[in-house]
Amino acid sequence: PSCVKSECDQEEIQTFALKTDLQRHVNLIKKRLSECHFCKKHYNSTCKPKAHVRLCHSGKSNTCPVCGKTVKLKVDLSKHMMIHTGEKLSCCGDCEKSFNRKWALAAHIQIHTGEKTFNCADCGKSFNLKGKLRKLKHTHTGEKSFSCGDCGKSFNQKGALIKHIRTHTGEKLFSCDDCGKSFHLKGNLKKHELTHTGEKRFSCDDCGKRFKRRENLTTHILTHTGNKQFICGDCGKSFSQKGNLSRHILTHTGEKPFSCGDCGKSFSQKGTLTSNSLIHEKNIHNRGKWDEN
Repeated sequence: PSCVKSECDQEEIQTFALKTDLQRHVNLIKKRLSECHFCKKHYNSTCKPKAHVRLCHSGKSNTCPVCGKTVKLKVDLSKHMMIHTGEKLSCCGDCEKSFNRKWALAAHIQIHTGEKTFNCADCGKSFNLKGKLRKLKHTHTGEKSFSCGDCGKSFNQKGALIKHIRTHTGEKLFSCDDCGKSFHLKGNLKKHELTHTGEKRFSCDDCGKRFKRRENLTTHILTHTGNKQFICGDCGKSFSQKGNLSRHILTHTGEKPFSCGDCGKSFSQKGTLTSNSLIHEKNIHNRGKWDEN
């Protein structure tokens, strides 16, 4: 048997002793034709690589006019723009909450069903999102491959680095429609919006108490369970929250990381600094009244 010249990139028609050798040769040619020369991605037809090259490697970028993010495909740009426009295509049948991504709706539905399909092989913890499992795996490996060019701080996720960079640039992309206040992170905007609506979506199954934020509910549940998993290595005292342990450790180290910009006084806790700052604001306010009189 011989290979058809139109299908082969060889100058002369090749002949083979066995039909299986010819088939192997033809399959190799088809594989070359269905492979992208730029990224080596494979397709099951010869026309798909051409479309792929035109869309992804033509040099024409699809850039968001709002935040400047660039995506490969025009359809991805359309999906991304929904973040800025607020357009939402998919709606939950249980609570009527809407989403601009089908996968986001699918993940949300698992909150109602309680289903957690992604399991960690290291610790056995389960998640309803593959991305959450991926984040957890980084905590096991300790790998931090994304570094900030300004301060050198490293992160185990690219998204975390992007969020961190905004602390240097001062960029605040997410604005509140009610009061105009802007935020670095979309999550912070969502938390802020609850101060306007007063909505308390998260309720305790034990006592019925409701909370605006999931993390506040999680903290509250510990008052029922009595679980204190965070232990001080110096004195053995245990805490239900990691933040409380971090504040406690400062009593051993004597470190005071929070400094007042008005008087230069340092504090071990952020709350104490806030109280001190309010004293300065009150003094300035009173001084203004005296000046008026």
